Amino acid sequence: MNLSARFLGAFAFGVAAAAILVAAKVAPISPRWIQTFSLPPADAAEDATVFYRDPMGDPKVSSLPMKDGMGMDFLPVRRSEVLAVLAKLPPRPAKPDEKPLFWRDAMGGAEISMTPRRDGKGMDFVAVGETDAIALLALLNAVPVSPAAPPPKAAGTLKKRILYYRNPMGLPDTSPSPKKDSMGMDYRPVFEGDDEDAATINLSSGKIQRTGVRSEPAQRRAIVTKILAPGSIQLDERRIAIVATRSDAFIETVADVTTGDLVKKGQILMRLYSPEIAAASAQYLTNAGYEGARQRLQNLAVPPEAIAEIEHTRKVSVSTAWPAPRDGLVLERNAIDGMKAAPGQTLFKLADLSVVWALIDVAEHDYARIEVGLSVMIRARGLPGRTFAGHVNQIYPQINRETRTVRVRVELANPDLVLRPDMYVDAEITRGDGDKVMTVPDSAVIDTGKKQVVILDKGDGRFEARDVQIGRRGEGLVEIRRGVDDADKVVVAANFLIDAESNLKAALRGLAPAEESK
Repeated sequence: MNLSARFLGAFAFGVAAAAILVAAKVAPISPRWIQTFSLPPADAAEDATVFYRDPMGDPKVSSLPMKDGMGMDFLPVRRSEVLAVLAKLPPRPAKPDEKPLFWRDAMGGAEISMTPRRDGKGMDFVAVGETDAIALLALLNAVPVSPAAPPPKAAGTLKKRILYYRNPMGLPDTSPSPKKDSMGMDYRPVFEGDDEDAATINLSSGKIQRTGVRSEPAQRRAIVTKILAPGSIQLDERRIAIVATRSDAFIETVADVTTGDLVKKGQILMRLYSPEIAAASAQYLTNAGYEGARQRLQNLAVPPEAIAEIEHTRKVSVSTAWPAPRDGLVLERNAIDGMKAAPGQTLFKLADLSVVWALIDVAEHDYARIEVGLSVMIRARGLPGRTFAGHVNQIYPQINRETRTVRVRVELANPDLVLRPDMYVDAEITRGDGDKVMTVPDSAVIDTGKKQVVILDKGDGRFEARDVQIGRRGEGLVEIRRGVDDADKVVVAANFLIDAESNLKAALRGLAPAEESK
């Protein structure tokens, strides 16, 4: 086919199209023909996006996806959302300077189209512009009013009296007389007997998104309470030994043992001469079968090894070797070569550090929560990274007058002897019986000082402030002893804002009757 043939074909097609357009202007178009060839409505099952709205609730709409000044995406408004409130908006043509977002049935029917079209009677669909779209958003954000059906009235009963008018958008604003809001929407009457519960707060979906309201279900969980308190390491009083004589004695030599050394039981600490011990030894040697002579040596605390040596050698030694009575650390060394020791004078002080005490000072307000047997985790400040486990063994009976603390004793195994007396430690006492109780997150409870309140999420933008009785706290949870059930959801974020709105609403409710009386 050459170029001239192509040109003639295109010219013929143009002439035919023009003839069809002229015929359409002259002859009336059949409604059946329009219904047949017009664009079909969008499939409701697809629930297509009709337009886009501002994410922060501002009165801004768009036919295309876009972002606001903060970079947030506009939210889609679906076909099903528009159809739910379309009947409440009377059909009216869009303003000439507004770009149509969609088209709706001219007779007010629940039918929309994304392109111009006509209904079955040949009437053009009405274009919906930005002004009407913003009005639809106001209807979507408004708190739905679903008053309960009034009970049947007896004959002669008067009609309900209007108490006041409230804002149609759910804002905390009332009026004693009819009025309109800034968008031209009528305030809604609140009748006597139909007034909402004072504890219920209604919020629009836009306000819930802006304030960041978040809810969680109340659950039954075990609460583990941890009590933190400082303390120090002390010696086990039962593992301290004093080395002394029960008679006058003279120290001949002292072993090479100094303060801080570890000694073993039976290790020789010194040699001493005691006239009384020498006389008792001679008496025992001459009267070996006399039990009184042996008892006299034992009363003088002569070591059993020295008595056994007299029996074995049949001789009385001038000096006596004095051994360590137990394993331990030498805390004091008062013995000196050549010194005279009086009866009962401390020559050596030994302490067994294999088991030590951690004395913890618990605050007075935690005293009732402490019990014998609770698990304790000890962390020494001088030993970072190491922990020592133990249990509460003793709760001392007195409260320290200056610090207002009670002392708790914890026994700790110290096999490598790293825990030394007077070391500072931090204790973590764990209390939890494993029983599951009703709990909510700690952030859900609003404590006013005189009472505790939680905000219940009742769904559909409805919230209720409820007084509760709380119990134990621990691990970010609070025990609720009264006021919350298993099926309740509590607000854990932005609950202070809802509580403030509840207080404002209560104040407005109190002012409404006063304004009306004026």
